[in-house]
Amino acid sequence: MEQTIGEVSTNGAMPEVTCRFFSGEEWRRETVTVPGEMPLTLYINGQETVTILCTPTRLTHLVLGFLYSEGIIDGINEVASLRVCEDEPIADVRLNKTDYATPPRRTLTSGCGSGASLRTPTQKVNSDLVVTPEEVLSLMRQLYQQQSLFQLGGGIHSSALCDRQQILVSAEDIGRHNTLDKITGECLMRGQPTRDGILLSTGRISSEMLLKAARMQTPIVVSRGSPTGRAIMLGNDLGITVIGYARGSRLSVFSGEERVSFPGS
Repeated sequence: MEQTIGEVSTNGAMPEVTCRFFSGEEWRRETVTVPGEMPLTLYINGQETVTILCTPTRLTHLVLGFLYSEGIIDGINEVASLRVCEDEPIADVRLNKTDYATPPRRTLTSGCGSGASLRTPTQKVNSDLVVTPEEVLSLMRQLYQQQSLFQLGGGIHSSALCDRQQILVSAEDIGRHNTLDKITGECLMRGQPTRDGILLSTGRISSEMLLKAARMQTPIVVSRGSPTGRAIMLGNDLGITVIGYARGSRLSVFSGEERVSFPGS
């Protein structure tokens, strides 16, 4: 049976949908892959707290990373239980903390950051890490090679935590902020340190991204896109090296240039 235009035939991270495709002077019906999106509602100690619009993959990592990025927890030991039910879809978290106060309920769209609850950390990022442009660009090429969901249909952001040679943890999502939370959550579960790491992203570097990096104590943030003006100012204030337009054989350093070793310097 022929599918209707706009009919989504599968669920998941990259569902298939029927569209009408035009090329030159010809129309034809095609089935293509597009990014999946789901609203995940987070309950903390029985209280509805936030709904996150996200790609339905690695949701446990996303929830843990969100809790840590928001300052709700300082470690995985503060989580008594965490249950994700994709059919609902909800995530139910029970904390060991008795002093947790439920904030006003929010909805985080795929294009937005974590909002006002993320405050500028008072602790700056102190690190002796120094990289070369060649190392940064090599890591970006590795990130492109690991974009499995993006290669299926596009519309997906990717981020990664790296050392100077290789990617340690990576994540994909429709929301670039969600990718950092997924990385943070996986690192919490694996006991993988984020301090002194390098964060890569395919999306623009916003102020929220810098605040998450500061929470992770990662001294270098890199993107193939542009940083915002506020992100650059935060980079200077927080001691984070901000690198944008990292693609091919080029990159631009907007703050913390002392962490990038240039030839002849």
